[in-house]
Amino acid sequence: MNFEYAINQFFEIINNVVASIFFFNLLFFVEGANLPLAVAWFFIAGLALTIYFRFINIRYFIHAIKITLGIYDSKKSVGEVSHFKALSTALSATVGLGNIAGVAIAISTGGPGATFWMIICGLLGMSSKFAECTLAQMYRVIHKDGIVLGGPMIYLDHGLQKKNLKKLGKFLSILFALLCICGSFGGGGSFQVNQSLNAMSSVMPWLKDYSWLYGLFIVVTVGLVIIGGIKRIANVAEKIVPFMCSLYVLMSLFILFQNASLIPTAMLKIFYGAFAPDAMYGGFLGVLVQGMRRAAFSNEAGMGSAAIAHSTAKTTHPVQEGMVSLLEPFIDTVIICTMTALVMVITGAYNNPDHIDLIHGNQGAALTLRAYSTAHWSFTYLLCAVIFMFAYSTIISWSYYGERTFVFLFGEKRKRIYQVILLTILFFGAIAHSTHVMEFGDLMILGMGFPNLIGVFLLRKEIKAALFDYIAKFKAGTL
Repeated sequence: MNFEYAINQFFEIINNVVASIFFFNLLFFVEGANLPLAVAWFFIAGLALTIYFRFINIRYFIHAIKITLGIYDSKKSVGEVSHFKALSTALSATVGLGNIAGVAIAISTGGPGATFWMIICGLLGMSSKFAECTLAQMYRVIHKDGIVLGGPMIYLDHGLQKKNLKKLGKFLSILFALLCICGSFGGGGSFQVNQSLNAMSSVMPWLKDYSWLYGLFIVVTVGLVIIGGIKRIANVAEKIVPFMCSLYVLMSLFILFQNASLIPTAMLKIFYGAFAPDAMYGGFLGVLVQGMRRAAFSNEAGMGSAAIAHSTAKTTHPVQEGMVSLLEPFIDTVIICTMTALVMVITGAYNNPDHIDLIHGNQGAALTLRAYSTAHWSFTYLLCAVIFMFAYSTIISWSYYGERTFVFLFGEKRKRIYQVILLTILFFGAIAHSTHVMEFGDLMILGMGFPNLIGVFLLRKEIKAALFDYIAKFKAGTL
């Protein structure tokens, strides 16, 4: 326990330093205003890329669905997995506890209006996803055995080298890889184990006394999947993601239809709160920041993580997979996060005095559990199952992201070392309570967006040229 305490205190110091940079208030000169650097970074990037690529998130939305369904598939496509499996793998990493816990905290802290800005940022994030995943396809490396290595660490290194920025590219690629590895251990790994265990223990108290057994179960089930590489991960994600998303959406729709008469009022609260929030919610900027922060943490647009999964997809043109990836923020944020927000507003759970302990304690998953349990007693147990699937799918996908970046730094032959370290950390995520260690992992995931978006900006002209090339070939029927 003394060792755990010492480690926790050490990471608390690091977290304070890193957070002071990432969440530096850009509006420090305005009394009462707070606009964190990281939040502004992702929002501005999404807006700029949406304009630069002429609203590709809207213009090619239907086309992206057709590509995902395999309508334009070709036998000449090169890669490891299909468009749908790549999308499922990336979604399994982004659709996690943030959709359940994070949204609940955002609404209880920023008010219903945060939902509006969350949706706006989700739509803008579609363009960021398109850009980074197109680059991942353009610069991916396919080995002789067919194994693909791709993602920001590759296009930062190779892409910037082509622009005579070799040293910058090498620095940014190594920085991204290190951040991703740490993120996979923390936010994508031990945090998921710990938070899912806490949520399930609120319904099954006996789990608290057998946390080691839960940790062992996670280690075994995750280990059996990740040893098989991206193909096995994609096969599992292909089955889990549609099921868990559908179950969660159906539960949400049941509650919404059950309270259909309250939906117009809830929508008015969301719209009114977005532009004229009460002072208790921190004013207009407070609501805006809460919505943007939740969107950024939820769909990971701009962080570059999903680009690693999409680099493995079978395509005839890099832009194809870029278009598939833009569906992620829409599914993750615009649909699933909005469902959670509406249920929180309609049930009134976000400001219920009986839940004040959960709100002040930032226990978002437990708060959401209470909101959904008001509809039907079975929803408590169904949501527990969803929480487990969300956490499990996030772990297996992030394990792949961490493994690929580890391979980039240390070589393919040493990937088993990473897997052993990850599984060990997952086990301790269930029995330890080093909150600052887990927060460190979250900060590392957020940090990935800085080197990644610098590379995306510097390589934006190549993406645009590839987009025009794709459109021309598609219209001419020569793909």
